[in-house]
Amino acid sequence: MSVKIDIKGVIVSNDDLWIYEWFEMDATSPKSVIEQINTANGDTLEVVINSGGGSVFAGSEIYTALKDYQGEVITKIPSLAASAASLIAMAGDRVMISPTAQIMIHNVSSVARGDYRDFQHGADFLRNYNISIANAYMLKSGMSQEELLDLMNQETWFTAQQALEKKLVDEIMFEDSSQPKLVANAGVAKLLPQEVIEKMRNEMANGLKPQPSQPMNQKEQTPATERPNRSLSLYEKRLAHNKHRRF
Repeated sequence: MSVKIDIKGVIVSNDDLWIYEWFEMDATSPKSVIEQINTANGDTLEVVINSGGGSVFAGSEIYTALKDYQGEVITKIPSLAASAASLIAMAGDRVMISPTAQIMIHNVSSVARGDYRDFQHGADFLRNYNISIANAYMLKSGMSQEELLDLMNQETWFTAQQALEKKLVDEIMFEDSSQPKLVANAGVAKLLPQEVIEKMRNEMANGLKPQPSQPMNQKEQTPATERPNRSLSLYEKRLAHNKHRRF
């Protein structure tokens, strides 16, 4: 038997997941993945990844939980495993990729402010975390740290064939099939800006917090006084300006 776990959308912290769900955006947090791992009882885990990445800390927590699992872990990439999601993909005992999918690796990024000491500290932190992330790729592929850091510096996108050549994956899905059925659309991570998250927290503190599991028809019946205005297109325009540390 096998247990299927989906890693979809942005990789976010446990505390922020409900906000993404309120915006009806795909997102994955460590807690939701770990809960499924804990109920697998040694069965094979089939982890399906379609994500542009997100929080490096959340990604590291998911990667570690999968690596620590006592049963077999198979990670599958049907479309995209980028940034923190590519880190999670490396947790598989067997990593499979669709012939139309890609893997992307790059440097950790963040935002810093302050004097020259703060910026130097931020640079040192990011440089060291790049090395930590590279360890996962090294364990899987056998590539040297120097080569991987260079590939991360360049923001490298691997086709299925290139990923196989570099031993980041073990198998290209359907390569022996005469009629592969493949339709996939690569996306990018859309982390919400920190000011949006904080605004949501402040507004919800004085009202009813939406339940992520609530059906849409129930959400629509919620009085307008119990939630902020749903006309939030301004937030979506600012998604690219995320102020989390991200990967």
